[in-house]
Amino acid sequence: MIRALFSLALLFLPLLAIAEPGIPAITMTTNEDGGQNYTVTLQILALMTVLTLLPAALMMMTSFTRIIIVLSILRQAMGVQSTPSNQVLIGLSLFLTFFIMHPVFDNSFTNGVQPYLDGEIEVGTAIDRTTLPFKEFMLAQTRESDIELFASISGHGPIETKADIPFSLLLPAFVTSELKTAFQIGFLIFIPFLIIDLVVASVLMAMGMMMLSPMLISLPFKLMLFVLIDGWALLMGTLASSFYV
Repeated sequence: MIRALFSLALLFLPLLAIAEPGIPAITMTTNEDGGQNYTVTLQILALMTVLTLLPAALMMMTSFTRIIIVLSILRQAMGVQSTPSNQVLIGLSLFLTFFIMHPVFDNSFTNGVQPYLDGEIEVGTAIDRTTLPFKEFMLAQTRESDIELFASISGHGPIETKADIPFSLLLPAFVTSELKTAFQIGFLIFIPFLIIDLVVASVLMAMGMMMLSPMLISLPFKLMLFVLIDGWALLMGTLASSFYV
């Protein structure tokens, strides 16, 4: 988790460019090759500043969005409005996100953050190395049609290779693709529970029990079905594998 926070924090290190001058104990040194190094004080200031952006980065640049939407749709399909609670769903989504994104976080930390902390590379190189694993992960999950859509909206020129796609264009395309994928998975999850609701409603109407809520009767059957097929393990495994197919 610490590696993940460091990796996500370094993604926003370009905000150093808008740091106001005149802050005490902050210096910038220009190397002979034109590179720039910053004092430890400025690095800590930048890190504390971008901590406020980490929740947005965690939700929009990782697998969190797809997971939380699918779990929410599952809860709605089963008819249990508050079980599991929102805290449980968010916690489960968060830890499953760290499980899925661990190779990305580890690669980003090893190649970008750790060499920068050891003083082996400069800020610009560290940012490029840190963002590359995230960009590769996001590109693998993003539909080309969504990239073309936002490229057309922004007036971006022709994109020859995936390496030419800027983050400003990749981010909205990635989120849009994740929303589409999440709702597709949610639709497939909804179908068996919907069939149970239809069967129970038809049986109740045939028996003349129109005043009895079909949702009340179908809930135990849906819970039993979900438990018998080992639904949680099946769902978690499917979500995790959907990112590395």
